[in-house]
Amino acid sequence: MNNTKQNKRFAQATWQIMEQLLEVDSLEEALSGSLEIIVKVLNSQAGIIWFLDEKTERLVPIYHIGPSDISGVTVDNDMSIEGLVTKTGKSVRVEDASKDKRFEGTVFDENGFVTQTMLCVPLNDTKKTVGCVQIINKKDGSLYDEEELELCERMAALAAITIDEKGLIVSAEEKRKVLVSLRNVIKEYPSGDGVLRVLKGINLDIYENEFVVVLGESGCGKSTMMNIVGGMDFATDGELIIDGKDFSHPSDEELTRYRREYVGFIFQSYNLMPNLTALENIQFIAEIAKDPADPQEALDMVGLGEKGMNFPAQMSGGQQQRVSIARALVKNPRLILADEPTAALDFQTGQEVLVVMEKIVKERGTTVVMITHNAEIAKMADRVIKLRSGKIASIKRNLHPLPATEIEW
Repeated sequence: MNNTKQNKRFAQATWQIMEQLLEVDSLEEALSGSLEIIVKVLNSQAGIIWFLDEKTERLVPIYHIGPSDISGVTVDNDMSIEGLVTKTGKSVRVEDASKDKRFEGTVFDENGFVTQTMLCVPLNDTKKTVGCVQIINKKDGSLYDEEELELCERMAALAAITIDEKGLIVSAEEKRKVLVSLRNVIKEYPSGDGVLRVLKGINLDIYENEFVVVLGESGCGKSTMMNIVGGMDFATDGELIIDGKDFSHPSDEELTRYRREYVGFIFQSYNLMPNLTALENIQFIAEIAKDPADPQEALDMVGLGEKGMNFPAQMSGGQQQRVSIARALVKNPRLILADEPTAALDFQTGQEVLVVMEKIVKERGTTVVMITHNAEIAKMADRVIKLRSGKIASIKRNLHPLPATEIEW
């Protein structure tokens, strides 16, 4: 690419980053949007924004784009390239990681990912270095040049100014138990004379007591991944670990027990039995669960304690969805999977459903994983997972999730 075209492209990228950082109210959204711009413009495979937790002197990944889930990873401020850059406040360009003595590996170096070249620039506010931005591997295999390093430094400088103005306190999360772990999960379906690969190597950890939102366009693999986690489908290859146990190839008995006792499901279409009342729909599930909650208490929790004798046809869409939530809750599940639970609802009733979902995580400690097309809902999540073309495109930790009552669309 000639210099004139590249300069124009970089100038446009700088302007887009300025718009993100200066005009977007949420600092986290502004930073993640800026990283997406950099990764796209530089045609890179991965990128991370690291922040320094001053209490522990460790770097925490706030937002990352790449092949693996590194949400639970922290890095010592004295180690590896990211630690070196944050410690010294000076940029580093790695041309050949295999020969660079400063390089000690990256958090993505597993499952076939090999770091070859890298840019790492500090986030310097007016007083100190608060973290760094790390960009890894160009997709075409070429090296990063000085102009591309300069573009990253511009982004980091603008980000640091914004952080200084808006303020951002980052601390490493407490070590949480991994509830579900997917490792290099692949899913293929027969298609004509060949196969259609829907999932192309998913690496993801889901923790206890967190609210996760999964975003992505239709056909990206969201529902397929959810079905595998929920025991309604099987991976073609890879590992599924549930509560520390290998669940990649469960027996029919194990699968039935898992679906009945461990996981609750909430669907867009409610799936209530029309000939049963709201309470009877919940009681039906309670009867097959190992250690069920009281059906009436489950109905009370979703705010429909007085609607127990109503049939689904006598209830609004929002009320039916809340009955389906109560039906999932009555099993006392460790994990609830929700597939587009607000898609068929208007804003007000959709928000009512989100309030209930929020309550489940905060008051019961249940892990909730929700698929949605609605990016606004992601603002209330602890983490946001984006899928693209069967792969994890990015994972973002929300430092300050919004209450469900403040979500608007």
